[in-house]
Amino acid sequence: MSTAAAAPVRTGAVLADLLPAARHRYAVDTALVLGGAALTGIAAQIAVPVPGSPVPVTGQTFAALLVGTALGARRGFLALAVYALVGMAGMPWFSAGSSGAGGASFGYVLGMLLAATVVGGLARRGGDRSVLRTAGTMVLGSAIIYAVGVPYLALSTGMSASAAIAAGLTPFLLGDALKAALAMGALPASWRLVGRRG
Repeated sequence: MSTAAAAPVRTGAVLADLLPAARHRYAVDTALVLGGAALTGIAAQIAVPVPGSPVPVTGQTFAALLVGTALGARRGFLALAVYALVGMAGMPWFSAGSSGAGGASFGYVLGMLLAATVVGGLARRGGDRSVLRTAGTMVLGSAIIYAVGVPYLALSTGMSASAAIAAGLTPFLLGDALKAALAMGALPASWRLVGRRG
């Protein structure tokens, strides 16, 4: 039987745990963390302006959630922490080549840090092994990003709560549904592939 449940991996594993690294775990973990930060930075450059909003649609949120689920809570947190800290230090890899902590959309970066940690913890409990669980994991991760990003947007711009929701949440819901659908196909399929190879 080639289902994710039959995969010959220990309970509580995430996809990154399946990489061979017996004597070089630290080096592999470091590479995964740096790779996760870089992937998020690259995905942030896919940015489409939203009329009336200082926040663009980017690939950054999808990358952050994917990094969290694939690497697990600890490595996901570290990857997004590196991404945030290096961007705050001046690396132009926030959305559309921006950097620093003062922008209206920086709250979303902070939300991604928390979301990657939470979805990584859920993935370790099997939250990425079926379509429905992956959907729930991605929806929760997106909700966390907005729960931090939208209030930060309101505070940093002086917008009212309703204006911040209209500018920083509502225009992104359809794109988030498409990103969740991608994850719903990719993550469980990865586990099924691992099960066949086992």
